[in-house]
Amino acid sequence: MAKFSFDRQSKYQLLSEEEIKTIHEKALFILEHTGVKFDSEEALRILHDHGCHVDFEKQIVKFPGELVLDSIKKTPESIQLYDREGNPGVLLDGNSPYFAPGSAPINFMESDGVTVRTAEARDLKNISLVNDALNNIKLQATAVNLHDVPKLIGDSYRLYLLLQNSPKPAVSGAFSVHGITDMRDMLAVIAGGEDALREKPRAVFDICPSPPLKWTHISCQNIIDCARFGLPIETISVPMPGAASPATLAGSVLLHTVETLSGIVLAQVVSPGTPMVYGGAPMYFDMRFGTTSLNSMEAELISAAYAQMAKFYGMPCHTYAGLSDSKLVDVQAGLETGMSGLLAVQAGINVISGAGVIDFCNTFSIEKLVIDNEMCGMALRVAEGIKCSEETLAVDLINELGPGGDFLSTKHTLNWFRKEPYMPSNIIDRRNRPSWEELGAEDTFRRAQKQVQEIMEGHKPVELDKDRRDALNKVTEDIMERLNIKELPLGPF
Repeated sequence: MAKFSFDRQSKYQLLSEEEIKTIHEKALFILEHTGVKFDSEEALRILHDHGCHVDFEKQIVKFPGELVLDSIKKTPESIQLYDREGNPGVLLDGNSPYFAPGSAPINFMESDGVTVRTAEARDLKNISLVNDALNNIKLQATAVNLHDVPKLIGDSYRLYLLLQNSPKPAVSGAFSVHGITDMRDMLAVIAGGEDALREKPRAVFDICPSPPLKWTHISCQNIIDCARFGLPIETISVPMPGAASPATLAGSVLLHTVETLSGIVLAQVVSPGTPMVYGGAPMYFDMRFGTTSLNSMEAELISAAYAQMAKFYGMPCHTYAGLSDSKLVDVQAGLETGMSGLLAVQAGINVISGAGVIDFCNTFSIEKLVIDNEMCGMALRVAEGIKCSEETLAVDLINELGPGGDFLSTKHTLNWFRKEPYMPSNIIDRRNRPSWEELGAEDTFRRAQKQVQEIMEGHKPVELDKDRRDALNKVTEDIMERLNIKELPLGPF
């Protein structure tokens, strides 16, 4: 993906080339003249030593334009993530989309589709087990915050549970200063050492600025640690029009650009070539209710626009989509999930986080996760488009059969009828009404309940071998001892 080029833009484009150039130039102006706050003495010293103008008292950093451009040039144009076993997992490149469960909800919805409680370790274990069986969601995620686990170890323990239960590459992140180091240690014993992990990263780490134009002490340390360890970083700027960014969408895209580029510079001056994903979680602040929607069309427009900026800079990109603000897995959930997920795919966004999530990213539903897997499959089919070739155009066949011809019984149909369409699971009902009634007239949620139960009872993920399982347990026990934590709900025992 070439740097400062328009060659890799997706088919869905909101910004013209001139508008992209303008946003880029204005971002450089703000970075140089307004600056960004970094609440970290170490980050301030690092940036000062690399030519930034630093006001140590106010913690404001102003960036020379050449340093910003040089940092963009040093970021890799693609990122190959590997699964737990060291096999190629997903390649974040170009306009190829990959879905992941949503992350960070504090609540979990029971299988009755109504009862909501605080999330626990067993919920994350079950989420990762079910997600391991879903073909259209290629990434795992540390999907919920765990109420029954001490916060001091919450970051690494969520990753511990994923590594125990699924080989899929992961989207993770830390809410603590020490979290990245602890998770690096876990991944290193799985990968076969720190050098092996650098060569084949198993996870990407979300790191969020605190809008507007600020990086917290924790976020600064997370960037520094990821860069030093060679771990891929996914910056998550959170523009919120009218509240944490300008009320205009263009102004919010500009602010997102400034925040994201400032984080990229810090990572690249620490370790040039650090893998970066140009991410975000735009929200629309609904002033009627004081709520923050990740699913408004305005939020999706911001995502599509900053994806164009990412492609201009030659980097993979990320957003939150495929989730809902609804409190139930209902028609609103389907509407918002489908529209946002499809728009993200059409915008060429590489990592799309959100499957399984409702209620303003506060609640996770496993039943919604399996329903969303079908949305993901349909959206991915749209991304494939229509292939035009001599065989697919079928000129000879049309000519041979002519008016009134029977295409159903031809070898061409036998060869193509499974290749062209996306074939959904029984979550999506395409039977006629009599057949549907004969099978119990079940709605989508009931079918999802059944599928979750079947996966929980019958799916067997690839197991972690004994040596690496013991090593992972030992690392976790060492972390527990250092943090003075005596026991955790699901081991290590």
